[in-house]
Amino acid sequence: MTHPPEIWAGVDIGKTHHHCVVINAEGARLLSRRIPNDESELLALIGEVLEISRDVLWAVDLNHGGAALLIGLLASHEQPVAYLTGLAVHRASSTYRGEGKTDAKDAFVIADQARLRRDLGLLRPGDEIAVDLRTLTTRRLDLVFDRTRQINRLRAQLLEIFPALERVLDLTNKGPLMLLTGYQTPAAIRRSGVKRIETWLKNRKVHGAAALAKTAVDAAQAQHTALPGEKLAAAMVARLTKGVMALDEEIAELDAQIEARFREHPHAQVISTLPGMGPKLGAEFLAATGGDMDAFGTADRLAGFAGLAPQPRDSGRVSGNLRRPRRYHRGLLRVMYLSAMVSLRCCPASKAYYDRKRSEGKGHKQALLALARRRVNVLWAMIRDGEFYQTSPPVTAAA
Repeated sequence: MTHPPEIWAGVDIGKTHHHCVVINAEGARLLSRRIPNDESELLALIGEVLEISRDVLWAVDLNHGGAALLIGLLASHEQPVAYLTGLAVHRASSTYRGEGKTDAKDAFVIADQARLRRDLGLLRPGDEIAVDLRTLTTRRLDLVFDRTRQINRLRAQLLEIFPALERVLDLTNKGPLMLLTGYQTPAAIRRSGVKRIETWLKNRKVHGAAALAKTAVDAAQAQHTALPGEKLAAAMVARLTKGVMALDEEIAELDAQIEARFREHPHAQVISTLPGMGPKLGAEFLAATGGDMDAFGTADRLAGFAGLAPQPRDSGRVSGNLRRPRRYHRGLLRVMYLSAMVSLRCCPASKAYYDRKRSEGKGHKQALLALARRRVNVLWAMIRDGEFYQTSPPVTAAA
């Protein structure tokens, strides 16, 4: 907003109910009431606030979950919405009179902070494709975390009965997982032998079946003792393995959905030409930014949103200290960092810039962050101009 509004509406978000407090420029309360998280009730609240003044800034302490319906209704009414983190509201509450905590007080703090502060960004719901990509990429990240936990449980269970096999198998690959669905104990592997296990794996389209079968038999030859509880533990290993494989299938399905939806975005082709930015990272970039670069204004603001614009931390005679800002989008930082890492293998310009930073005395992580910051500028300009990435600037013909 280019000018201060006439009123501020702070909403303390809850699962079933919200509390809204409206204040004016002097901080006086004009409205304070509890509202069910219901469409008709929220529409009535919006109408009531707009009757006080149509020049209003809404502020919330949550930007997802229980706040989704309210934010969606405000967006459909073209109402600006500022966002304060729950931590910011908690810290600010200690500066207000009284030690008690109520929803009404929190809503007032949210409204008053929105009135006093000028550094709050407005929520950017994003276009339809960006919202879909946010849902898909969030689900994919959850599944990847679940898969990691499941593999760790599988390793722990296998370690209790067959440590030699646990040591030699890479459980992030399909082949070893397939092996564990049929063979979990040293005795079973020795009874089958290399040839039978190799045939069993080939029938299930496992690559490198011969080498994997030999590795398993070699591990079985190293352990001839059956440990207590082996039968039940073996069944648990098989069950955990099937769980990991089911997660792999769901992740693969999501990857296909993400790529297909990403390709539908108008910026997809431009983003994909930047070395290191494939469909998955490109989808996460759109999910984090909403797909609208105009909302940021400049490449510097986009870099700040990603946590790639260091903030000064000076005190007294100490100057020149820089640190990452406290408020930034960790998902966007991850995207730019990983894409910078990938670009070192496929982009000579990125590798040359990285090497230059290393020669200046920067460590690996510092050099990668510097490269990621530079790539923000490049990606910003590409999207702004609708131009594909070029390894070298075009040569201008002489007049």
